[in-house]
Amino acid sequence: MDLHLEDFRREYTQGGLDRADLADSPLDQFGRWMEQTIQSGIPDPNAMTVATVDANGQPSQRIVLLKHLDEKGFVFYTNLNSRKAQELKQNPKVSLHFPWYFLERQVKVCGTAEPLSTTEVLKYFVSRPRESQLGAWASHQSRPISSRALLMQQFESMKQKFAKGAIPLPDFWGGFRIKPHQIEFWQGGSHRLHDRFQYNLQADGSWSIARLEP
Repeated sequence: MDLHLEDFRREYTQGGLDRADLADSPLDQFGRWMEQTIQSGIPDPNAMTVATVDANGQPSQRIVLLKHLDEKGFVFYTNLNSRKAQELKQNPKVSLHFPWYFLERQVKVCGTAEPLSTTEVLKYFVSRPRESQLGAWASHQSRPISSRALLMQQFESMKQKFAKGAIPLPDFWGGFRIKPHQIEFWQGGSHRLHDRFQYNLQADGSWSIARLEP
């Protein structure tokens, strides 16, 4: 395989980003951009890459869905036996990335992962469609499996097991809140002179803002 991609290039022309445009809080600024992303109609506007590191220093990435954001941080849910959950238990330092390239934008978040309380997890779990609840029980996330047919067999088994009544919260299913200490906003610019602003959390709880060279 020998792919030549050198000629794939274009200008970024959808608009710049000035310091005066930014909110004092990066979470408020993120909220503004998320609302605009939702209004743009792009698929899965809340999709984000979660990057973790294993005990040997090997990074790993995957896409999950952001399910909640408030002043405490970014929330997602997962199987607690999954690779990402196990790596976050060993090393809670994490990076998130929102690839809104249709809008010539991206956001990078660096922070620390904290497990959600059972109350928070249960509140979200019961709001999920029944099939998604069953899927959480059926999948031993990140473990090898011989075929999709076996996976569907496990799903049908759970469907029969919980045919009546509410589906209980699995004890191996939970979530994490990413408490950020650094957030960067990137807006594409002409001539590859992109606009980048980085927020850094200060000791007093305020945020400093710096423009970065592209």
